[in-house]
Amino acid sequence: MKKWMKAGIVAALAGMALMYGGCGSDQAASSSKSSGKKQVAVVQIMQHGSLDAANKGMIDGLKEKGFGPDKVEVDQQNAQGDQSNLKSIASRFKSNKPDIIFGISTPATQAVANEIKDIPIVGCAITDFETAKLVKSNAKPETNVTGVNDRGPVEKQVDMGKVFMPNAKTMGLLYCSSEVNSEIQANQAKKHAESLGLSVVERTVSSVNDIQQVAESMVGQVDFIYVPTDNVLASSIPTLVKVTDPAKIPVIVGADSMARDGALASLSVEFYKSGVQAGHMAADILSGKIKPEDTAVQDPEVYEVIINKKNAELLGIKIPDEYKDATIVE
Repeated sequence: MKKWMKAGIVAALAGMALMYGGCGSDQAASSSKSSGKKQVAVVQIMQHGSLDAANKGMIDGLKEKGFGPDKVEVDQQNAQGDQSNLKSIASRFKSNKPDIIFGISTPATQAVANEIKDIPIVGCAITDFETAKLVKSNAKPETNVTGVNDRGPVEKQVDMGKVFMPNAKTMGLLYCSSEVNSEIQANQAKKHAESLGLSVVERTVSSVNDIQQVAESMVGQVDFIYVPTDNVLASSIPTLVKVTDPAKIPVIVGADSMARDGALASLSVEFYKSGVQAGHMAADILSGKIKPEDTAVQDPEVYEVIINKKNAELLGIKIPDEYKDATIVE
């Protein structure tokens, strides 16, 4: 997506909730069953640009394969970042027995997969299904879960920091300690940064409330900060750059929405297109063409360089020639 309108995505999701059946009660679910339409249940860990885009992509992917609002009703649920909400949503889905479940993010998909073993689950915005114990192997899940990973090129993302800051000596590494996805990426990033001769200052947060204080602790210690694809950080990029921008510290990120929200740059999965890809998989499951237990987890098909021009100008950084074909946002 060359243009990004967060408000548009949010509005679109709200529209989908109404058009497809929305976040209604159990009575609505019962009505869906009697209507003869397929029931699609969606659980999202929290609201931020990348996950919203994946959500919309999933529904659009279903529609492209013939499962539009005339064929399906969708129960959209958002946990608002609360683990107890995820458990309640999983119990709701177990009771309602939809035909298929979409899990958006690792925690959301783990919550429904732990509770439900007899309904197909298609995940998206998940770095490693196998490490998250959602499948026995990414090549052959042998569970009721499959989907599309969001494994970005972590090494190349770290390289971006060196391209923007060729004289950098120290990289800051910031992520949420409770997210399996983030830890996997952080370990990759640290190893690669050290191979480039960079020292690494590693910091973690447990919630959005920690971000400002932890970011302040990195000022004066790092030349740039790398943040992997991380739900907690992705939901609070403005809080992070409120600290880093005055200190002239570039922030390189793993998700496109994070760059659009104020970080300097990302080399990222296009989450909308990954969502479409997952929606196609779900349609094939609903059609009986494939089964999740036999269907390999797919890699994302599209990556995109995003550079925030406004942030680059604020930091006094010239956009390197290597990224002359990047998508520029402000």
